[in-house]
Amino acid sequence: MLSEKLRECGVVGAGGAGFPTCVKAQSRVEFLIANGAECEPLIHKDAELMKHFPSEILAGMTSMMDAVGAAAGRFGIKTKNAESLAALKQSQPSERIEFVMLGDFYPSGDEYELVYSATGRLIPPAGIPLQVGCVVNNVETLYNVCRAAQDQPVTRKFLSVCGAVNQPKSFWAPVGTPFRDLLPLAGGATVDDFGIFVSGIMMGTLTFDLDDVVTKTTAGLVVIPRDHYLMTRRTRSEQEMNRIGKSACDQCSYCTEFCPRYLLGYEVVPHKVMRSLGFTTTGSDIWNQFSELCCACGLCTLYACPEDLYPKEACDQGKHDRRAAGLKFVQQRPVEVHPMKEYRRVPLAQLRKRLKVEEYEKETPYDALECRPAAVRIKLRQHAGEAAVAAVEAGQKVKAGQVVGRMRESQLGAHVHASIDGAVRAVTAEAVEIVA
Repeated sequence: MLSEKLRECGVVGAGGAGFPTCVKAQSRVEFLIANGAECEPLIHKDAELMKHFPSEILAGMTSMMDAVGAAAGRFGIKTKNAESLAALKQSQPSERIEFVMLGDFYPSGDEYELVYSATGRLIPPAGIPLQVGCVVNNVETLYNVCRAAQDQPVTRKFLSVCGAVNQPKSFWAPVGTPFRDLLPLAGGATVDDFGIFVSGIMMGTLTFDLDDVVTKTTAGLVVIPRDHYLMTRRTRSEQEMNRIGKSACDQCSYCTEFCPRYLLGYEVVPHKVMRSLGFTTTGSDIWNQFSELCCACGLCTLYACPEDLYPKEACDQGKHDRRAAGLKFVQQRPVEVHPMKEYRRVPLAQLRKRLKVEEYEKETPYDALECRPAAVRIKLRQHAGEAAVAAVEAGQKVKAGQVVGRMRESQLGAHVHASIDGAVRAVTAEAVEIVA
């Protein structure tokens, strides 16, 4: 069965969530949706993947459709990616697959947004696509499905290195490659002092650690100078963000009016969540309930708020506090699309201007280079669920593709594999280090 091969090969959602694909392959649905929207500013690796590996992506999609019994496939792709679309259409193996053309908006790749665009169906509040007869897979995940069907495990990641670098590009890198080994492949940084947004400016994480490594969910590295506006925004402490929000929020409600989940009809109301910053713990529970359905896209914080406040971070904190208190919000009213939804979409070009990164908007062409790190660190948890358990010992010789971390049969998670030939240098509870 395909699901067994996916489990053995460690295939997980490559778009960021890292949910084990073998679980999705066991579903029974009407629609299999391919997510080729890719809406993080500056990152274009999915467009390059679709352009250069269309047959593998479509083969993986067809395999998943057969596995889940989907009568129809919907392939979400932006109209602007004309070359990628042409390559896919030229390779299209099945009449069951229909292309869904998307505008260049953020966040058109959000699962709730994409399911609505592709099928007209609205996922229940706090629900999953399965509840409306859909399974959604990122295009790189589908590429990995194709390889897994041929018993090829996930040992490398397709990513972009962009931003303040001399030669922005997309390429394959072994899982576990340190970031410091990737930057020279893109010609090095154009500035001496910089930070790296891992997998995106909007929903990614900020790091200054060049020894951090590529995982199965790393979409790319966006290099940004240390003195950039975004660095100031992201390096403030939670206490600073809360203090500023408490003193400056004037309840204009722009954060709510631009929220993509609110516009789809979900009770996500960031401006009300901001009120929790000025109330006691008892009072905050009243307002924090409106954070629970937030998708953390970051539009409210980085685009909508005229005061440069932090409603997304307030929602993150609200969700955390409610989980800790054992509280769960249940939306009472039906989900109905806001009549102004189509008129409040945020174009990527406008978002880049607001983020002050327009100068870094460049193509990231695919380069078939050989990335050969001297050592890799394979994290045992780079997926949703539990961490894998190391299956090797220090000093042991391993081959690329060999399982080095294995999941127990009953646990949710994914096996991890050696990405290079070499010897195991160290094994910890977090990772397996391999020297070439």
